[in-house]
Amino acid sequence: MSLKSFLASLWASHIRKKIDKWAQNPITTQEKVFKTLIQQAKNTAFGKDHRFAEIHSYEDFVKNVPIRDYEALSPYIERVKNAEENVLWRGKPLYFAKTSGTTSGAKYIPLTKESMPYHIQAARDAILCYIAQTGKADFVSGKMIFLQGSPILEKKNGILLGRLSGISAHYVPKYLQSNRMPSWETNCIEDWETKVDAIVQETIQENMTVISGIPPWVQMYFERLQAKSHKTIGELFPNFQLFIYGGVNYEPYRQKFEHLIGRKVDAIELYPASEGFFAYQDSQTEKGMLLLLNAGIFYEFVEADTFFSEQPKRISLKDVELDVNYVLIVSTNAGLWAYNMGDTVMFTSLNPYRIIVTGRIKHFISAFGEHVIAKEVEQAIAEALREAGGEVTEFTVAPQVNPSEGELPYHEWFIEFESLPKELSFFASALDKALQKQNSYYKDLIEGKVLQPLKITCVPKDGFSDYMKTQGKLGGQNKAQHLANDRNIVDKLPKI
Repeated sequence: MSLKSFLASLWASHIRKKIDKWAQNPITTQEKVFKTLIQQAKNTAFGKDHRFAEIHSYEDFVKNVPIRDYEALSPYIERVKNAEENVLWRGKPLYFAKTSGTTSGAKYIPLTKESMPYHIQAARDAILCYIAQTGKADFVSGKMIFLQGSPILEKKNGILLGRLSGISAHYVPKYLQSNRMPSWETNCIEDWETKVDAIVQETIQENMTVISGIPPWVQMYFERLQAKSHKTIGELFPNFQLFIYGGVNYEPYRQKFEHLIGRKVDAIELYPASEGFFAYQDSQTEKGMLLLLNAGIFYEFVEADTFFSEQPKRISLKDVELDVNYVLIVSTNAGLWAYNMGDTVMFTSLNPYRIIVTGRIKHFISAFGEHVIAKEVEQAIAEALREAGGEVTEFTVAPQVNPSEGELPYHEWFIEFESLPKELSFFASALDKALQKQNSYYKDLIEGKVLQPLKITCVPKDGFSDYMKTQGKLGGQNKAQHLANDRNIVDKLPKI
């Protein structure tokens, strides 16, 4: 074991003990965060508008501060963008993280001097938890790559602006600088395909031990490495030990990754967002990611099934239950208050509090009352691949409510196969049965002859990448949407 590995193991043990301390006192930890947030923001414009000085309990907060999405919060954001101080948080933010928006176009999420350190600390602690549990630390001496957006930042009224991953690139600790790849120059390349080719050129001869990024874009990197070297990734990088990912469920990609790598490697799932770093996988044996309760974020939850009702019930951490699909609501030390993330989560453990991300509250199929969510389609396709074979590059699902005359409606799966199953009809049947197992409403609709079993439409090679390119969303933190309640996406996809 190298000196660097030895020191990493000692540090990992120390950090794990600190994490366990707050994880074992979750409600007290969240109460402290809540009080600190209210106290520090009571003299801001938002705090005065919502009578923070009169908030002494969570119940007071619920009465004074309604749930808002980005569009509803945007009048305050605009004031911050125009260089006004003390609007949502004390002073002015250090950065705006620019993200893809919905009805408002681009979103500008503030990052403050109080919030930014937690983004960096969480990524570090995820790796240290892995070391503490497994005892594996040799990888810290090898090269590490983080596939991310450009670190080039703009300035808007004195506030720096960029993608979260690009902003984070400015905070890589000194002890990782010599290990980190790609080079700064390559990282600054804006065009994603050009950037991936440059990364391949830089890394193909290196001792890569850690690789991190969103699975579909890491897959593109692996495929280009393999095409250039004519080796599996495991042969090319014999010391590659750890894959770190976030943004999408890994399961639909796992089989393809293991084929590209040629063996299994350990993986750590992260849940970072511009709005905050919410959770990371702290255990290789337990399901779910540890919810970060001591990171300047106060969490609320609303049952997804009731979210669009007139007065949905909000609850804090102490009232959550296992296996319930919740919409995630956050208040943060970056100045977001009762903010609807749009993400849905489910608790897999209450001691400690661990979650999985189940999808987006606006991303579902319920054209026939089935309310199928992302978690269900992702688990169904992973199960079908195990049963029927084949490899999938990417997929999305949409309802077909206007089938040919005489046909029942159905769910249509648009799948880009890397390799086709031996029998596509058997794969489709296995997929439909797996989805019925995931969603009882869907099963009832199939058995009741309201829907016919799903149909598969094959997308040609690179079809999803070409579609993402036309939308200006190729690479970086962007990811394909796995289901929708309309056909806006699938109508733009190429078909075989």
